[in-house]
Amino acid sequence: MTHDVFLTRSAAYLPYSPVGNEEIEEVLGKVGGHASRARRLILRSNGIRSRHYAIDRATGRPGMTNAQLTAHAIRALGDDIGPVDCLATGTSLPDQLLPNHAVMVHGELGWPRLEAVSCAGICLSGTAALRHAWLSVRAGDARRAVATGSELVSPLLMASNFEAEYAHKLQALEERPEIAFEKDFLRWMLSDGAGAVLLELQPRGPLSLRIDWIELSSAAHELPACMYAGTDRDAEGALQGWMHTPPAQWHTASTFAIKQDVRLLNENIARATLGDPLRELVAKRGLDAARIDWFLPHLSSFFFEQPMRDCLDAVGLPIPRERWFTNLAQKGNTGAASPFIMLDELFRSGRVRAGQKLLMFVPESGRFSSGFVHLEAVAA
Repeated sequence: MTHDVFLTRSAAYLPYSPVGNEEIEEVLGKVGGHASRARRLILRSNGIRSRHYAIDRATGRPGMTNAQLTAHAIRALGDDIGPVDCLATGTSLPDQLLPNHAVMVHGELGWPRLEAVSCAGICLSGTAALRHAWLSVRAGDARRAVATGSELVSPLLMASNFEAEYAHKLQALEERPEIAFEKDFLRWMLSDGAGAVLLELQPRGPLSLRIDWIELSSAAHELPACMYAGTDRDAEGALQGWMHTPPAQWHTASTFAIKQDVRLLNENIARATLGDPLRELVAKRGLDAARIDWFLPHLSSFFFEQPMRDCLDAVGLPIPRERWFTNLAQKGNTGAASPFIMLDELFRSGRVRAGQKLLMFVPESGRFSSGFVHLEAVAA
């Protein structure tokens, strides 16, 4: 026997004050003391105007851990949520290799014993955590579950992490010793934040969201890795992880920096994460654009807005742009946290009405995975 599951509360936490486009290098620093040549071009393309970094401007150092960031979002759900049986977390970059992110968040919260599950991945890890929490409540194994998505990426984006690579290239007398574009590109794309939702067996408050279904899929069978960290490509193009890389190269090659193959991304992201899986879902779930009141796409950049619109049209789900909701421009691309932060703003806005249906789309460029979440607003 399965049960209906209701998303009854949402919360988001964005650290410190917003950082505008002209302030980014004041916070993250300039590699080699020089302003990035790519910064303005990338920011003009992605359309992000402000974001948040968990960097203390007074010290220039990280001001909190990923676990603390996540705990802040969970506490914002309220003190009266009741006992929680399952905590499912998702993040790209936990604070340490071991132990997992969920148990560290549990420790920060100090809650009584519960199931703590951590989902790995990149942008889709938070949605995978949401699916685990949803299934736990749906099966009756948990009366109440909390799911989170969080990212603390700014410590990896700071200029100090690239100085060794810059100096190494300078020694090699290269004419243009700036860090490679696939690394510099992401310094202007990513930022910090956390979001959380509470799932229960009954609706509460004036409005809740019933989760009808969650679908996840991967295109790794046909496409190589596009976004990666802690690894580099060898001469044949295969990924060679940090454990197989001499420690001396970790700094000079910025092994732990986040990299992205921009050409591979542009050529495949719309088809592989939206077009192909959604075409199957339209048939499987009977999706109809006229019956979707809100479309919430996790966009990493507004550069991909038109390709995504073209994909929707091509698969027979032409959702008008006025029914889209995104807060990318103001909140930035927070990876696994972005879907939670986006949903939280819409849910709290008062714009969602009972009976309305929401479709959330979460792509991940790591190796081209995607997730879709279908919800319906219900009165308590």
